[in-house]
Amino acid sequence: MGEQSNKRHNKSTYSSPTLAEETTLYAQGYQSIAGIDEVGRGALAGPVVAAAVILPPLVNPARLKGVRDSKEITAAKREILYRLIMDESVAVGIGIIPPQIIDSVNILNATRLAMQQAIEQLNYSPDFLLIDGITIPRMHILQKKIIKGDKLCFSIACASIIAKVTRDRIMVELHESYPHYGLAKHKGYGTAYHLSCIGQHGPSPIHRLSFAPLREIYKLL
Repeated sequence: MGEQSNKRHNKSTYSSPTLAEETTLYAQGYQSIAGIDEVGRGALAGPVVAAAVILPPLVNPARLKGVRDSKEITAAKREILYRLIMDESVAVGIGIIPPQIIDSVNILNATRLAMQQAIEQLNYSPDFLLIDGITIPRMHILQKKIIKGDKLCFSIACASIIAKVTRDRIMVELHESYPHYGLAKHKGYGTAYHLSCIGQHGPSPIHRLSFAPLREIYKLL
């Protein structure tokens, strides 16, 4: 658990997502396919953020060169890809669920709420959803869960980048309000430094009190 994107990676382990899932669905008659992913499930502070991205059927992957799982890309590269994805997409939706709701409904349900919110924010209705790792109950749109979808499916990888950049920006803003926790650096994940700051200052209003080790330390829930 933690912010991994700025660490060095062995490039030979990178996987390039493809449009295979989208191409198969287009061949079956679907016209508007949304890739959906989230970030921030494992953090101790801040929201969970989901993104839904609809790419055009004839999108040229070369125009989005470098798209892959957001954790495998540097922050600077993610910012560049964020702008390109926003320009190339038919529609982009964002869902943001705050810590208080996460504590109330649990992180899995909060993640689903964020994904539902992202879909609702789209200005163009999808007719099929490709979702990283989970399904969304009671969804009237057909969907497919893809394990490790951010590594395999191009539109999900695009969604992972949009969600990651959006959440990172939120955490940088929150750092201004809660400067004692180093949020701009670790983005709310459970690094040793973050834990030491919590130990020194106690939890803030943006910490997830239902998450270990906060739950065990403070017995607030």
